[in-house]
Amino acid sequence: MLDKLKFDPPGTWMRIRTLEMHTGGEPLRIITDGLPEIKGESILEKRKFFKENYDYIRKGLMWEPRGHVDMYGAILTDPVTPDGDFGVFFLHNEGYSTMCGHAIIALTKMVVETGLLELKGKNPEIKIDTPSGRVVSFAEMKNNVVKKVRFRNVPSFVYLKDEEVEVPGIGLVDFDAAFGGAFYALCDVKQLGINMDATDYDKMVDYGKRIKKAVSGNFNVRHSEHPELGFLYGVIFTGDPYDYHHHSRNVCVFADGEVDRSATGTGVSARAALHYSKGEIALGEEITIESILGSTMQVKVVEEVKLGMKDAVIPEVSGTSHFTGRSEFWFDPDDPLKEGFIFR
Repeated sequence: MLDKLKFDPPGTWMRIRTLEMHTGGEPLRIITDGLPEIKGESILEKRKFFKENYDYIRKGLMWEPRGHVDMYGAILTDPVTPDGDFGVFFLHNEGYSTMCGHAIIALTKMVVETGLLELKGKNPEIKIDTPSGRVVSFAEMKNNVVKKVRFRNVPSFVYLKDEEVEVPGIGLVDFDAAFGGAFYALCDVKQLGINMDATDYDKMVDYGKRIKKAVSGNFNVRHSEHPELGFLYGVIFTGDPYDYHHHSRNVCVFADGEVDRSATGTGVSARAALHYSKGEIALGEEITIESILGSTMQVKVVEEVKLGMKDAVIPEVSGTSHFTGRSEFWFDPDDPLKEGFIFR
């Protein structure tokens, strides 16, 4: 019966085509076709234009019924630098990210294996323009398949060290704050009594949102170079690894209570800056960090730099990604729920 199924949506319907991927379990919906023109000279200008004119597309693709509360997306653009290969900005349930490591890993695999970019060599280098600045990724190839991706992130730095904040319903919480492409508050779970796996998923969402609100309300989070990046994006819970071969485990709760299934590329970058600042890792020393699923990313500090007057580092993050499918989504203009909905 299904072989007789034929349906083409009317020309008045918007059609959005995507590639679906995941990095360490964290989804990435890459929009490949169907978008209107996105204007702007910089990635931040393009992101602002999209937000002001087409935010309904973000909601429709990230939220139900096409997505879910933890969906994540990426929109590719032309590069905005003379030597850039492409630009990108990122979508989630609450709005728009400043940088995203799991997406960089997936996008590197995608542009290489689909032939979107003509690249040569066993470890092709890709220059990516992001809202936070230039990111350079490297695809480690075997038999024309990207087996692993590593990328050099934007300058990352410690913002607050050894602070504490009173959190309603929790009490006094010790934390550090660092930037790894986005700002995070980092909290050791030992003080909170949280299991860093699915058994305490809801508790981590609840605590993450409470801590984020308390830190944002009591501390001024500011980026000296780009004011648009100056906000607390999420909370990262850190603790002992479940596999003793690894350095540690972390779980990132970001945006409006999204839980990253991966180890979080910008998050491990922020952690690398913090560990390096505290003398807990050396230059070039690689550590492996687990996610809530047990999937891993590796990170190391490869360079010391200055960001204005601030000491910063360049982290190098590596991980793996996989394709999960291809989708075409339709927006029926008569559908009262065409822009989607969300319950959290």
